[in-house]
Amino acid sequence: MSTPASSHRVGDVYHRSIHPLHAFLLAGMTCFLIIGLASDWAYFSTLEIQWKNFAGWLIMGGLVLGGFATLWALIDMFRGGADRRPRVIYFMLMLTVWILSFVNQLLHAKDAWASMPEALLVSAIVAVLAVIATVLGFSTMRTTGVDYEV
Repeated sequence: MSTPASSHRVGDVYHRSIHPLHAFLLAGMTCFLIIGLASDWAYFSTLEIQWKNFAGWLIMGGLVLGGFATLWALIDMFRGGADRRPRVIYFMLMLTVWILSFVNQLLHAKDAWASMPEALLVSAIVAVLAVIATVLGFSTMRTTGVDYEV
């Protein structure tokens, strides 16, 4: 039986590698959100308003890439094999990250100091959830069925 070039066999279970575009969207979203957290921390520490502007743009970049990655996770959830639980968890986590990022962007739209410390706290929560979603996206959700050769 032939397997696609993007899969490899571990024991009796085939593992498909993550699609390169999905990997780009997922990793890009996480990078934007982590750097947005760093910009929020810099603003909190220095009170230089430009850091808040940087954080707003970085969160917007995370929202754009995260929106497409969440859509991909939704489609992948319905395309999956028999065990959809990891895909459902991954989709729900991605949706949570996207919604909290949207709320974070709204917090950044406030007056400069009025957004602190809530924006910093939400940025930290979003960054942690994004890292967890990235780890989940690159690892567990890619396992597919068992192949029996006769």
